[in-house]
Amino acid sequence: MEFLLAQALQNLNISADWVGLRQVKETTTTRYIRDGKPQSNGKDYTSGVIVEVLVNGQFGYGATNRLDQDSIQQAAEIARNQALAASKWAVHSFTESVRPKAVGKYQSPLLKPFDFLTPADLNHLLIQVCQTLNVSDQIVKTSASAQIIETEQLFVSSNGSNVEQTFFMIATDYSATAQDGNIIQKRTDNGMLAHSYQVGMEVFDPDSVLTRARHIGQQAIELIQAEDCPNTTTTLVLAPDQMMLQIHESIGHPLELDRILGDERNYAGSSFVKLSDFGHLVYGSPLMNVTFDPTVSGEFASYAFDDAGATAKREYLIKDGILQRGLGSLESQVRTQIPGVANFRASSWNRAPIDRMANLNLEPGDASFDEIISSIESGVYMESNRSWSIDDYRNKFQFGCEYARLIENGKLTKPLKNPNYRGVTNPFWRGLVKVGDRSTMGIFGTPYCGKGEPNQVIRVGHASPVCAFQNIEVFGGVA
Repeated sequence: MEFLLAQALQNLNISADWVGLRQVKETTTTRYIRDGKPQSNGKDYTSGVIVEVLVNGQFGYGATNRLDQDSIQQAAEIARNQALAASKWAVHSFTESVRPKAVGKYQSPLLKPFDFLTPADLNHLLIQVCQTLNVSDQIVKTSASAQIIETEQLFVSSNGSNVEQTFFMIATDYSATAQDGNIIQKRTDNGMLAHSYQVGMEVFDPDSVLTRARHIGQQAIELIQAEDCPNTTTTLVLAPDQMMLQIHESIGHPLELDRILGDERNYAGSSFVKLSDFGHLVYGSPLMNVTFDPTVSGEFASYAFDDAGATAKREYLIKDGILQRGLGSLESQVRTQIPGVANFRASSWNRAPIDRMANLNLEPGDASFDEIISSIESGVYMESNRSWSIDDYRNKFQFGCEYARLIENGKLTKPLKNPNYRGVTNPFWRGLVKVGDRSTMGIFGTPYCGKGEPNQVIRVGHASPVCAFQNIEVFGGVA
């Protein structure tokens, strides 16, 4: 008999002010090739339902992977007991207003369906990637991997919500490691799994993929022959693939309202941002405009509704350098009285939603790449994150990149290996002096943003143009 979520909700026997059921089905296919030889070909499947109830102003949760009425009823009773227990220690009393009625459908775009390529075809292409990465005898390791993910979510609630969302996602990673004596350098395809999108099999266009692979291999060879990045204070130009990490760590996490409230303090730290900063704090230079935007077609964390039923909309978090709103769900918004966004997200059917990033983007400016470089007498240009470290308040940071080039007299000159830079969040962003135009934009993502207890690893997207920052401390050596 087919399991019907709406019927399961209707048949629940429970006393609660509001009840919601969210069903998630997800299939993940993985392919990994090393040195031209297949290492793993796997497929994982998960399916289940989480029951959420509102009782005495508190939410409780229960989950099950058994799709029958008795199991759903048992999960609902667990959720109700949890809410009743929590109500004795409540820090805020919620109402149904933080679970608005939501009705609609969403499907991520794809031009070529997942069955367009057979497993054999995809493995063959990934083997070709490894062969193409191997541009020299000095390449000592090559790898190519792909994650192919299909997720179906259905959400129904006692106040009439009925939301269906289907996501088609692919994440790829290609890398080459070169060695010359005791010098070892690794070059990847814009960073680990940075090519993560809502997309179909069109992402595996052989010409595009193999062209990128050849470029990766060539740059790995460049790096083992390159000088170390100098130790200096200079103008730093960051490519979009490194801006992804910079945005994620020094904007995304500090602006999560639950972190500011202290909900994350025990696990992943809090934030230097205070509730009183919203609407006032000069976060960066007037060139800094950051949006939360789950509506971008193809970006990794796009959706129509979050897991509370809030409608996804494009919102400015930072406008003209001034902090405007937080990354806070409806629950966090009523707790803080700070404007937020539709970012209440859970990683699967067995996790409760919390405040998360989705698509967090730096809006383009008006400078071309050539205009940015030609305006700099002396500086360093960096690409692709390799390492990161940031304190518990998301304030002081040190990041390392894979590849860099020196900027001399308005031109990119010799390549540099082991480039790193460090800074403090607000002074760093206040040093933003050039923002690239739309032609310099790059869109990337990551499947592995971790947060919460129990831990939730979730998918996020970031888009950014090329950016230049003044008076930044850069240095060489392995970070």
